[in-house]
This record gives sequence, C-alpha cells and structure tokens, in this order.
Amino acid sequence: MQIYKRYLAQKDFTSLEDFLTNFKIVVPDNFNFAYDVVDEYARLEPDKNAIVWINDRGDNRNFTYKDLKEKSDACASYLQSLGIGRGDKVMLILKRRYEFWFACLALHKLGATAIPATHLLTPKDIVFRCKAASVKAIISVGEDTVVQHIIDAQPDCPSVESLISIGPLCPKGWSDFQEGISKARPFVKPALPSENEDLLYLYFTSGTTGDPKMVSHDYTYPLAHIITASFWHNVEENGRHQTVADTGWAKAVWGKFYGQMMAGCSVFVYDHQKFVPSEMLKVISQYKVTSFCAPPTIYRFLIREDFSSYDLSALKYCTTAGEALNPQVYEKFEELTGLKLMEAFGQTESVIQLATFPWMTPKPGSMGIPVPIYNIDLIKADGSRCEDGEEGQIVIHVGDKPPVGLFKGYYRDELRTAEVWKDGIYYTGDLAWRDEDGYYWFVGRADDVIKSSGYRIGPFEVESALMTHPAVVECAVTGCPDEIRGQVVKASIVLAKGTEPTDKLKEEIQEHVKQITAPYKYPRIIEFVNELPKTISGKIRRVEIRCKSANKH
Repeated sequence: MQIYKRYLAQKDFTSLEDFLTNFKIVVPDNFNFAYDVVDEYARLEPDKNAIVWINDRGDNRNFTYKDLKEKSDACASYLQSLGIGRGDKVMLILKRRYEFWFACLALHKLGATAIPATHLLTPKDIVFRCKAASVKAIISVGEDTVVQHIIDAQPDCPSVESLISIGPLCPKGWSDFQEGISKARPFVKPALPSENEDLLYLYFTSGTTGDPKMVSHDYTYPLAHIITASFWHNVEENGRHQTVADTGWAKAVWGKFYGQMMAGCSVFVYDHQKFVPSEMLKVISQYKVTSFCAPPTIYRFLIREDFSSYDLSALKYCTTAGEALNPQVYEKFEELTGLKLMEAFGQTESVIQLATFPWMTPKPGSMGIPVPIYNIDLIKADGSRCEDGEEGQIVIHVGDKPPVGLFKGYYRDELRTAEVWKDGIYYTGDLAWRDEDGYYWFVGRADDVIKSSGYRIGPFEVESALMTHPAVVECAVTGCPDEIRGQVVKASIVLAKGTEPTDKLKEEIQEHVKQITAPYKYPRIIEFVNELPKTISGKIRRVEIRCKSANKH
C-alpha cells in the first residue's frame, strides 16, 4: 500500500507535463502523521516493514508498523507521565538511534513539538536552544560527552523539567527511557492531539553567521515530503531507501521518515560513528539498498573506491542534495554504476524547491526545475524578474497562505522573518540562473558571490573547475579583499593522498582553471589545507577561510 496517494488530487501521472500541471496535495483537517499513516499501516498491514536499523558494531533491528505503533504508544504514555503534552517543546539528541522514531511519533501523538539536535552541541549551544524555545524536556543518547554537556548546561536552562537518557549511561536525576517505555500504562489518546497549525518541529539552523534561527514547521509538513520521496527519491514500494543524514538535521526527515513511509518503502538506517567509504558500499551491497541519497561530499569519496568489489545490483536510483554537485562526480559515478545522480535543492525552511524528476534527463550540475507545490522564480537585486541566463535570487511567491511544506516563519523572531518574507514573497538567499530548458543552476549564497574588477564570480563555478583536476579531493572558493580589484578569488584545497603541495602544483591548478572557465575567474590565491572547516551540519564555513584583509599576490 502507498498511503501517500490518499492525499493527492490525482493519484498517478503519465508524464512530466501531467505531473507539473496536476500534482496537488489535499490537506485534510487535523492531519497527524503518527495516527493517519503509521497507525493506519499498523491496522491494515501490521507486518509491513517500516525500519531496518543496523550499526557499525554488528547490531541490527527490524521494526514493522505494528512495532512502531506499540513503541510510539508506550513512549507517548511514558512522556504523558512526565507531564509532556500538546505544545510542549522536547529536544531530541539521538544521533541515528532508532529511539528517534519512537520519540518523534510519540510527540506527534501528544501534539508536542520536537526539536532535533546534533550530539555535537556545546553547553553554550544547549543553553541557547533551551532558552530560545523554552524546552521542557531533553531526550538524549547516554554517552559521556553528550551527557556531560547537558549537565553543564542544566543550571542555565530553567525551563527544562525532565532529562531522559536512552542509555547506556543514565545519571542520577535522569529518567531511563527504556524503563519508562517498558513500564508505561496503556496509552490514552488526547481528545484533540493536534491541529494543522500546531508546531510539529523547530529546527535550529546551523548558524554560519550569527545565532541560529528557529525554523518552524506545522503538522502538515510531512505531507509535502510526498514529493521528496515518491517523485525525487523515486522510492519503490517494499524497497529499501537509505539517506545519509544524522537525525539532528532536517535532511533526516527528508529521507528517513515521512515520504518514504507514505510510499510504503522501508527506511534503512546505518548508525555509524565515522563515515568510511568502503564500509558504506559494503552496507549498501549487503542490505540490498534500492535507493540512496547523500550529499555530493559522500559521492566524492565513494567514487574513489573499487566498485567491482561490491554487488550493487539492487541499487536502482540515486539522488543528491545539500550542496552543489560537481559534474565530474556525476560522470564518474555514472561510469561506475550506470546510474545518473538526480539532483535537487531545498532548505531547512522548506522541502525540495527544485528537483530532477524521473521523467527528466539530468544535466550534470543542475538542480533541476521548480517543484509543482511552489511558485518559484528568480529575481534580480532591483526586484525585476530574471530572463533566461540572468543570475538572480531564488524566491517563492507565497501569496496570502504559505504552501504546504514551507516554514511558517522563524519562531519568536519577527524581525528575521520579515527580512526574508516581503510582500508575499519568500527570499531564499540563494543565487542561481535558469537555462533555456528551464533548468536551474546554482551560483552560491548571496553573501558568497565574489566581486572582482567589476565581474561577479560564483564560487561554485570555480569549485567545479577545480574539482576536474586529479589532485583536488575537496575545495572551497571565497573572496579576498584586494586594493586594486576589490576582491580576488581564493581557493582552499584538500589534496589527494600522496600529492605534494608545491608552488608548481599551484601554478598548474591555476592554469587548469583558466582553461576550464573564464580566465578572470582563476584563483589568484591557493591554500592547501588538510581539511575544510565545516558547521556541525557538514556545510563549509566559508566565513572561517575568507581573508580578513588585503593580501599581496
């Protein structure tokens, strides 16, 4: 069964034109994913597989929808006993543990708000989040560092009434999640657990500049992921889909939860401490993953492995998002697997906004075309609409009512909300251009564009050129202040193993970029680094590698 079809005005589509014209999500009153999807599957197909979970220590668990209903009911009852109910905010620091799904579904059943968070938060980060959102409880992995950071933060978090550990550690004064579930009384469903406008999630942005913002999504948000899973990931009913993402970030619910389950596809979760490309390929092979999604960084490392050592015959479809895809990564992956990487673009504030759909031939490096649930366009700095080939900011025309899947604003921050929502338009802050076929091409964040000698240079185009050089494994392009040119291009480069970082190599790379793209775009400054600074969500922190003052070249 594919429950998602219950929520579409038209159930099946025969072409891209049919899909773009007629795709429409029908939003019912008081939609609640936990009751309307998970419990419904448990009623109709109780033994249908929902989650396949493994870790890097050899443990594995399978959960049917009957299991998910029972676990989420018990968890909801347990949380009720701690005084958690509709509207309460609960932070989840659960890495890739299966308890994340139990807790989220339980909170949905109570009408509460989940705040997924990464285990890399410092005490200061935890205090900021608890105060900003008035967090009532924290459910966390019981690991030394994480537990200690929460304990250190606790004196400055007066709103937090309950600390809950899933184990193995459970400090004094904390509640034991496993014991709480095992001893829970039968769950009594609240009379009105939630309404569509209630807050389902608060996601803190990773905060590349300034304090993180709280992105708010309501209870209809899961419905928008129909388009993510069924029409971008192209998941199969009774297939097995893997998205590489930690549960602290929105990408996890993009690829490990709502859309996949509504499509009747098992969610495959690989709980690992460290990404090892060979182990990832081994897992995909051994567990017969049918569809796979990961950021381009993951593919960059995978394509350096010996694919002939793995049986990837079950793998039918692969997608990527999270950062721009370099065409050479696309081409090498297709050469190794025969599969075309289908790219998309979206934000924590939305579901996918642009995507390459199954009816389309991908253009390597393009994000695809606008999804039918959003009215997307490109706008120039003066507010006028971009023609094909012109660079502008990606915007969503909202009108009076935000479309399903688009955030409702930054929680408790009207000023920052007003900065991006103006006159019925949501400004994404991302720049792109559109070709004559309607495909969109990423340029960069508005703040990252380099202005040199009157030219506007998008970092991604230079990065794409750099990535075609065999010595380059990873790179980031930023601008450096320059007295004559205003700014010059700087490239921070991670080299392939065994490559010596010499001045001769710098010159060779500079000449290479001149040949690949316009000569004025070549990096006048090249810095070889062991690794690139990244946010706790894995995005490159360009602010840390930008030059702070003028340099001599």
